[in-house]
Amino acid sequence: MISRVSSGAINGIEGINIEIEVNIAAGLPGTIMVGMADTAVKESKERVKSAIKNSGYEYPTRRIVINLAPADIKKEGAIYDLSIAVAILQSFGQIAVPNLSEYAFYGELALDGRLKKINGILPMVISAKKAGIKKVIVPYENKEEAGVVKGINVYPVNSLSEVTDFLSGYTNIPALDLNIDKLFEEKSQYDIDFSDVKGQGFAKRALEISASGGHNILLIGPPGSGKSMLAKRLATILPKMEFEEALSVTKIHSIMGMVGKDSGLVAIRPFRSPHHSISNAGLVGGGSSPSPGEISFAHNGVLFLDELPEFSRSVLEVLRQPLEDNIVSISRASGSLTFPADFILVAAMNPCPCGYSTDEKKQCSCTSTQIQKYLSKISGPLLDRIDMHIEVPAVRYKDITSNSLEEDSLSIRERVEKVREIQRQRFKKKTNNLNSRMNNSAFKKWCAVDEDAEKLLKSAIDELGFSARAYTKMLKLSRTIADMDFSEKIREEHIYEAIQYRSLDKKEF
Repeated sequence: MISRVSSGAINGIEGINIEIEVNIAAGLPGTIMVGMADTAVKESKERVKSAIKNSGYEYPTRRIVINLAPADIKKEGAIYDLSIAVAILQSFGQIAVPNLSEYAFYGELALDGRLKKINGILPMVISAKKAGIKKVIVPYENKEEAGVVKGINVYPVNSLSEVTDFLSGYTNIPALDLNIDKLFEEKSQYDIDFSDVKGQGFAKRALEISASGGHNILLIGPPGSGKSMLAKRLATILPKMEFEEALSVTKIHSIMGMVGKDSGLVAIRPFRSPHHSISNAGLVGGGSSPSPGEISFAHNGVLFLDELPEFSRSVLEVLRQPLEDNIVSISRASGSLTFPADFILVAAMNPCPCGYSTDEKKQCSCTSTQIQKYLSKISGPLLDRIDMHIEVPAVRYKDITSNSLEEDSLSIRERVEKVREIQRQRFKKKTNNLNSRMNNSAFKKWCAVDEDAEKLLKSAIDELGFSARAYTKMLKLSRTIADMDFSEKIREEHIYEAIQYRSLDKKEF
């Protein structure tokens, strides 16, 4: 008798429906598995055999053929254990489930029949829903994560025997009743706030502009000036994530097992801060079976690269394409995968190797050659993709000890959301609704300036030493500043402010 059970697989960050077919026939006892299964999947034969016996059932001493379809997709991990066990029991007649096609099964089995948590449950449940499957059975520890998918019944279980009793009608397991809106609201609160930062009004203004227009930003200042503290709080002033954005972020974290046990949903904008020793694959993704990297974990959030010159040149260079396209494509002999990478880059660095060349209180011990060598570690093409270069001075004593209340993140976020709405209306027929991502035609239309403003830009390029590549960056920044001022036209004062945010263009790289 042949039985068919639905399960799932992961391709990139998307779920794929997998059909488990089991045929038990007369012949020499043995279990054969086909369908492009890796070692972990093939080892499931022993786990399933032991789990079935320890759950009080008989394992067939016959010829068992297990097919994982479609056969041209590689199957990895232990997620098929439960579906294979159910298919064997159904095929051998030990359970009889007339409506088995309504279910999909996911989970790794322990030898005693317990069900263990697996990675990637969210994209697989989403895929099952799209395929018309009405019910999914998942490990109990995955219940929150699976439950955020609306329109499908989720049944969390602890063991194989619990599954078979439920399918046979001996016990009743209620479908998970999760208040998704309440969960989303509870998990969308940050535990840090902009009001924690004393002083640094210039840097705070720059970060608000960055959040408003989606501009990448580089913070330059001596040690202890608050660069990391400011960067960590950028996510708190970005617009609140919509539910669909949260799902797309959670999918990426789900396939790597990074979703919290009791959370189920990543509802705040990600903030990722990889160490400068990270490899190319660790940053952008890769491996023999490609998996996402830090830039994908920062999707819809912030990627923070502290001590930017300490990162290897090759690692920084692989950032160039994702910064331009907001995706990363990884090609292997078996095919190509695309991971999302829509983030704001925040980088931080010292102004020189010792860190004190811009500090008024401490003397710099670096030579001009050392400073030039240090700054040249950042290539021109990468710097070209960073819209703002902000000098962050050391915090003054009176700011540290001040009792004045600083503006909180919520107040700043409300202003940012208003500016984002202006851009949504402006680019409503475009895929990118941010000033920082205007294409050439949009740039010509929305960044046009009058004669006086054009003269000011010419002075910035010809007299102040700005490069020609800074021209479009300054105008896009000016457009965002004008939007924050609710001005339809880019005025001279908007360009004056934008010029302040391009400090490194005056230095030679």
